[in-house]
Amino acid sequence: MSLAVFSGNANPRLAQAVCDQLGVPLGSADVFQFSNENIFVRINQTVRGEDVFVVQGLTAPVNTSIVELLIMIDDLKRASAGRITAVIPYYAYGRSDKKDQPRVPITARLLANLIERAGADRILTIDLHAGQIEGFFDVPVDHLTAFPLISHYLARKEMEDVVVVAPDLGIAKRARTFAESIGAPLAFVEKRRPVSGVGTEVLNVIGSIAHRRAILIDDEIDTAGSISSAAAILAQAGVEEIYACAVHGVLSGPAIDRVQSGPLKELIVTDTVPLPDARRIAKITTLSVADLIAEAIRRIHEGGSVGALFRP
Repeated sequence: MSLAVFSGNANPRLAQAVCDQLGVPLGSADVFQFSNENIFVRINQTVRGEDVFVVQGLTAPVNTSIVELLIMIDDLKRASAGRITAVIPYYAYGRSDKKDQPRVPITARLLANLIERAGADRILTIDLHAGQIEGFFDVPVDHLTAFPLISHYLARKEMEDVVVVAPDLGIAKRARTFAESIGAPLAFVEKRRPVSGVGTEVLNVIGSIAHRRAILIDDEIDTAGSISSAAAILAQAGVEEIYACAVHGVLSGPAIDRVQSGPLKELIVTDTVPLPDARRIAKITTLSVADLIAEAIRRIHEGGSVGALFRP
């Protein structure tokens, strides 16, 4: 089967960068919305029997991106593509991965069902919010991580007296792995309610952080509320410099203002979620995952090992 790569409107710049790395042209397709908000997709080249990859992160506008992906997969299936891999750098609704209160949906599972039903034969994604989401699919899932990309960037800074800080206990396991990769100790920000049960959460830092350089780590930064609160408590505790890093820089709502006005020296994210030029500020560094995705696509297409990408 020959290789073909297509993209919706979610992150065409990343899709083009992936194609540049693979040395293949970006597939020709029309993907647009009518005035009545109905989405139309037309594939402008033959894909019969081809190994097709659709690069479409589920980014803002999230629901439009989802429907574009579903329609593109359906269109490619009906055009007799040999195999269709949905390349989803950012998987939306990842926080809705379990029923943690009465009468709520497991939207991450529903979304997986929709993508499969549309006709996807395989999924390629990066740093799911919860690893269990892999199990929501009945087709093969290649789950990549971009944390090594971030750790290599930080290693090149050759910083001294570094401590990695998990802004909450939910990210503790990934933070420990990240700390080991750069040879740094680990600290935690603990959140708890006051004894009275009234008022806001109290933040405590567990670990030695004074007079050091702190690196806050998370898989996703949305409104930057948690990161900003953690950075503030670290600054009060005497940390000299504060960096933050996350794979997915959603940066919605007040996030940019919080990063700009807060004590962070630098925020490092990747381009799994596109950051509009109008929202770019000097404090934010964006690393590209194009090479990582391209190499994974190459290995899938050639029947190689994707897991070997992360072996030492």
